[in-house]
Amino acid sequence: MSRNVEHVDPVCRVWIAEAVRKVEADANRSADTHLHVFPLPPEWGIDLYLKDESVHPTGSLKHRLARSLFLYGLANGWIREGTTIIEASSGSTAVSEAYFARLLGLPFVAVMPASTSPEKIELIEFYGGRPHLVEDPTTIYAESRRLAAECGGHFMDQFTYAERATDWRANNNIAASIFEQLELERYPEPAWIVVGAGTGGTSATIGRYVRYRRFQTRVAVVDPEGSAFFGAFQDGDTSRTAPGSRIEGIGRPRVEPSFLPTVIDRMIQVPDAASVAAMRWTNEVTGRNTGGSTGTNMWGVCELIAEMRRTGQRGSVVTLICDGAERYRHTYCSDAWLAEQGLDIAPYLAALRDFVKTGEMPVGI
Repeated sequence: MSRNVEHVDPVCRVWIAEAVRKVEADANRSADTHLHVFPLPPEWGIDLYLKDESVHPTGSLKHRLARSLFLYGLANGWIREGTTIIEASSGSTAVSEAYFARLLGLPFVAVMPASTSPEKIELIEFYGGRPHLVEDPTTIYAESRRLAAECGGHFMDQFTYAERATDWRANNNIAASIFEQLELERYPEPAWIVVGAGTGGTSATIGRYVRYRRFQTRVAVVDPEGSAFFGAFQDGDTSRTAPGSRIEGIGRPRVEPSFLPTVIDRMIQVPDAASVAAMRWTNEVTGRNTGGSTGTNMWGVCELIAEMRRTGQRGSVVTLICDGAERYRHTYCSDAWLAEQGLDIAPYLAALRDFVKTGEMPVGI
């Protein structure tokens, strides 16, 4: 005699279908993000593009990740009507997830380091989320699991699921978007795409995509001081730990499960003072207000372009505007905060201002 067991919940399936529709409709209402040209001397034969992820509805690159994580959780049956969503975050992912949780009528709790900028905390609260601050950043994972178990909620765990929640083959992921927008440019296949690593999801998506599409584009990941990623990439030790990063959104005290070093061609470690200097310099040159992780990207970009100049290589380079400076009024935009942190950005700022004249970057500032 055959036996069977059924766990069908028609009401739940209807709710999930409607939740997926709402998340997809939100994406359908949003235009793709812009690809801006950064002014470089034309005689260099190098074109630099900044993909502006700050124009998403929640103001950062993490909007894409949050959408993917919600769809992943819904499709897996982990998120249901009334589920409390818990996330461990340094801020921007939590802002974006709070937005989607409100869209679906779900409670949201963000477990974050106490050092998270007050602007990000205010945004999470604006979208109806509840910040849960911890003094030790390394405890955000365990605390998130504890809270999820306590309330029967779902821990989104962006650091584990970022690389698998995003469809790296295409489906309007950030890599496909970049290459589509470059189609009519003089160098449509970039020499380099430069991104930071927070979860590792963006570099994993782009690295997989360029291999899948047989492009020769190389992926460079910039990493701020205090992060575990660079050392792990250098010596292959994924058990490495580090103090953590002052540049919010990138750099981690441990090597996250979504970080895939095998799809990365180069890593560049960037001092925090250089990140802040490059953020301010980018804002000077472009008139756009970018955040600290964009500064980290731009320092790495300038090093790569200087290398291309030395070797006589022409081509294009792409990086991301990850979010806006308005989230960092009390930190990276504040000279008082820089002084408190002991960060001297003056020599880095001078080097960047010289870069557009000489095409050279100094070594060992």
